[in-house]
Amino acid sequence: MKKHKIAPEIKEQIINRIKNEGVSVAEAAKDHGVSDVTIYAWLAKKVEGQPTLSEIIRLKKQNAELFQLLGEITLKLSESQKKK
Repeated sequence: MKKHKIAPEIKEQIINRIKNEGVSVAEAAKDHGVSDVTIYAWLAKKVEGQPTLSEIIRLKKQNAELFQLLGEITLKLSESQKKK
């Protein structure tokens, strides 16, 4: 397999897409013609002492679920107060 150097700006762009846009590593790898193993290595170097990518994804998912639950509870509370 031929190795070629990826520009630091491109690495940052790929990592940002994964972290901020929720793009999967496999999808980013396919889009940019880079091995997913390579991307995981970049991510490991970036996150030393920080939450892992899987933790970030899990927390974002939990956050969204909690916002939805809060909205449902607020709506039910509002409806119950209108009935009084």
